[in-house]
Amino acid sequence: MKFQTLGLVSELCAAVESRGYLEPTPIQAGAIPAILDKKDVLGGAQTGTGKTAAFALPMLQLLEKPLNSAPRALILTPTRELAEQVAESFIAYGRHLHLKVLKIYGGVPIKPQIRSLSRGIDIVVATPGRLLDHVQQRTIDLSNIDILVLDEADRMLDMGFINDIKAVLRLLKKPSRQTLMFSATYAKDVEKLALSILKNPVRVEVAKRNAAAEDVRQRVYFVDRAGKLDLLVHLIREGSWYQVLIFVRTKHGADRLAKKLNKADIPSAAIHGDKKQGARTRALDNFKKGDLQALIATDIAARGIDLVDLSHVVNFDLPQQAEDYVHRIGRTGRAGKSGDAISFVMPEEMKKLNEIERVVKTSIPAKTVAGFEPSAPVTREPELPKPGADRGSSHRGNRRGETGAQGSADRHPRSGRKR
Repeated sequence: MKFQTLGLVSELCAAVESRGYLEPTPIQAGAIPAILDKKDVLGGAQTGTGKTAAFALPMLQLLEKPLNSAPRALILTPTRELAEQVAESFIAYGRHLHLKVLKIYGGVPIKPQIRSLSRGIDIVVATPGRLLDHVQQRTIDLSNIDILVLDEADRMLDMGFINDIKAVLRLLKKPSRQTLMFSATYAKDVEKLALSILKNPVRVEVAKRNAAAEDVRQRVYFVDRAGKLDLLVHLIREGSWYQVLIFVRTKHGADRLAKKLNKADIPSAAIHGDKKQGARTRALDNFKKGDLQALIATDIAARGIDLVDLSHVVNFDLPQQAEDYVHRIGRTGRAGKSGDAISFVMPEEMKKLNEIERVVKTSIPAKTVAGFEPSAPVTREPELPKPGADRGSSHRGNRRGETGAQGSADRHPRSGRKR
């Protein structure tokens, strides 16, 4: 199937092909015709499936004639990074159409955004908080919005944006408005929101609900809290990992881990909500260029990170919500490439691991590394059925010192590790 068969105009097909995309992904093949038909859409897809293009391309076609007055399309995103990514996609795909795109988010001065709005904008990509700041200052008019997109709706609800979303919805006056909603997971609150704002939506779902990406090999390492850092350094060095995205629970924990990894000669940086936007952008750019070997992020900061070639994700801290595990490991194994997702689990966290396994509907293969075994015994629930072959247990073979949870391992005493 080619993009032309989906009903896209030649200018958009040319822009897509210039970026090296020759055939639509499943989410694009399902969503683009429905959006061009001006139907509401409820889309479900993991990250890395081409979701942004699935709504950006048909929206650009529907808005093809530039008016450059009050915005006609609004895309709400949960984070600044995702707003950047989505806006860049609209600009790249619409380069032949002369539509004006503006990204609106906090953490940067508001006056340049006000000046851009005063000159006329067709498409606004915004985070809810800064958008409502503009509404309060009467610097934006949302009464002409023809198309609304809620991107990563599950994350927006997790972050407590439901009241902001409702406030925005009250400002959208057109009864004929087309609404598109995309979410990687479908909790009850997501379904409730969808039912309240979508009119007879076309459902386009290309991944099993709350399922991990198939190209991601998942593994668990049992370890005590005190051994996490040394185990991480050991894995990075022994595996010669080129790049790794590491998730932690807190902003302070991100800064602390980045400092310790830099001391271990692993070039690292942390990104989180307390970092200024410029610092976050520089860290991400340096990571993409290969100047950094490790990027440490909190869940909120990592939203919108788009790294096609990322090979490893590490859950240094398990997520608070089991559903967030799917989002985290979806950063790797993208665009048809395989990846490894590794989670450090302390003995007292078995309940959290069990919750994660119930969400992904599979038992995650477990390992220990000699010299890093947890001091307390680990008791797992009876295993869930594994779909197909156990992909997670044999990537590149068993490295020296690794073993299954019940097996034995070559000794790797702490005193003998490379430093």
